[in-house]
Amino acid sequence: MIYITRKASFNAAHKLSRPDWTDDKNTEVYGKCANPNWHGHNYQLYVTVKGEINPETGFLVDLKWLKDITNTYVVDKIDHRNLNLDVDFMKGKLASTENLAIAIWEQLADLIAESGAQLHSIKIYETENNFVEYFGQ
Repeated sequence: MIYITRKASFNAAHKLSRPDWTDDKNTEVYGKCANPNWHGHNYQLYVTVKGEINPETGFLVDLKWLKDITNTYVVDKIDHRNLNLDVDFMKGKLASTENLAIAIWEQLADLIAESGAQLHSIKIYETENNFVEYFGQ
């Protein structure tokens, strides 16, 4: 079993806020992340796949292919966007980094499985000090 990771970057705005809570409750729970005028991050995304090396190519997966599907199905949809308003796969979800990691997993897992590899993890750095890592269900 071998693991390979591709890194991508994107910038996005979001707000942590539940519509069924008052502004005061949202501020109490989410602090400045509940700012009604949004806030943004320079995110770092790490997509790690695992599997066996193809003896014919010497690859687990072609990293250009992994870059292309990550860009097409994730980065192009979220870069310089509002996660709460603009991103189809985040509709109806609280735009936390935890939920974003799960949503990105859902965008990529089947595509990676079709290649003969398996998605191992999605890691997203929201800041240099905070990151989320998701390993599937």
